[in-house]
Amino acid sequence: MNSSKMEREEVLRVRLEVLRREHRDLDEAITALQEAGRADPLTLQRLKRQKLALKDRIAQIEDELFPDIIA
Repeated sequence: MNSSKMEREEVLRVRLEVLRREHRDLDEAITALQEAGRADPLTLQRLKRQKLALKDRIAQIEDELFPDIIA
């Protein structure tokens, strides 16, 4: 493995952790707003959409880092 590929993988791993943390934070914020009963539906919808986009990006990075060996 050459060094540029290793560096790219390290960057992806760091990015993956950041995205997972953001996803977790959004999940907690959504839950808190729902439990407080103070969230308007549009805000909740926007936050859920952001959370879903993060989940998609996390999956893309995971696929790049850990490709399926089975072909």
